[in-house]
Amino acid sequence: MRLVKSLTAHLLAVSLVASPFVSQAQQQHFLSQTTSPVSIPADAATAALPGTLADTLYTLPDTVGNEELTIITLPADTVYPGQKSPFTESQLREGSNKRFLLRAVLPAAALIGAGIYTIQGNGFYSSHDLRDARHKHTPNFSTKVDDYLFFLPVAYMYGFNAFSSQNRHDIRRQTGLLLASGVLTSALVWPTKKLTNIDRPNGENHAFPSGHTAYAFTIATIVDKEFRHKSPWISVGSYTIAGATGALRVLNNKHWMADVLAGAGVGVLSVNTVYWLHDKIFRNKGLNTAVMPTVLPNGSPGMGLTVRF
Repeated sequence: MRLVKSLTAHLLAVSLVASPFVSQAQQQHFLSQTTSPVSIPADAATAALPGTLADTLYTLPDTVGNEELTIITLPADTVYPGQKSPFTESQLREGSNKRFLLRAVLPAAALIGAGIYTIQGNGFYSSHDLRDARHKHTPNFSTKVDDYLFFLPVAYMYGFNAFSSQNRHDIRRQTGLLLASGVLTSALVWPTKKLTNIDRPNGENHAFPSGHTAYAFTIATIVDKEFRHKSPWISVGSYTIAGATGALRVLNNKHWMADVLAGAGVGVLSVNTVYWLHDKIFRNKGLNTAVMPTVLPNGSPGMGLTVRF
């Protein structure tokens, strides 16, 4: 009996949290089914709008009492007068094969290639050379900051979600893209560690590539893609934190320079691949879902999931 009461209380709490998302999804579906394009006169009101925005205006008939009203709705990506453009040209072409090659594959290949070129004692300035410099100048350096630092961009990404009016994706889709990118990064990092089986400078195993650095650049690239249009300094800050994570791994004697370079390339490649596939598969598509408490046929409390395609 106590279990049933506890479960019921939790279900009620979930319903309170989920109700805004449910109503939002229902409202979006209702608007998409009932709105119709109309011709808007080029008067003073519409003249203040940019470009040919009048062609994209919609009206939704409504009534209050006996009075008929007209509610004008605009597409979600509308740029209002005085508002900074919420999307860059590169963001609008996320699914372009050419852009994916130039902005993702080539930079990632350069980083990973640099890591392979400088592995151990190879290259014009090898990982061993940097290790020797570290031992000479900072032999006793040690910190745990690199174990937590790369999570900082995630914190301020969700903070921007709470206070920003120019999010690229809503928080649920951002989270999905973040998780998918993390999964792809893991799928590339951990088998490669096992396959290469290179010892770390401190004697531990599985050095190449650096997992911390890979995840740091995964998170930084996600933040860059979601908020680059808001301010380029957000991207600069995110990549600075990611770079600092990699540098601290070397200073802590936990990784070679080659591990850090390759890890950065893996993180950049993973996120860009996920966004490229997302744009190709899910652009202008989506699922409206709702989760709410319900009563099962046997009278027990349960959860109901509705999905509208």
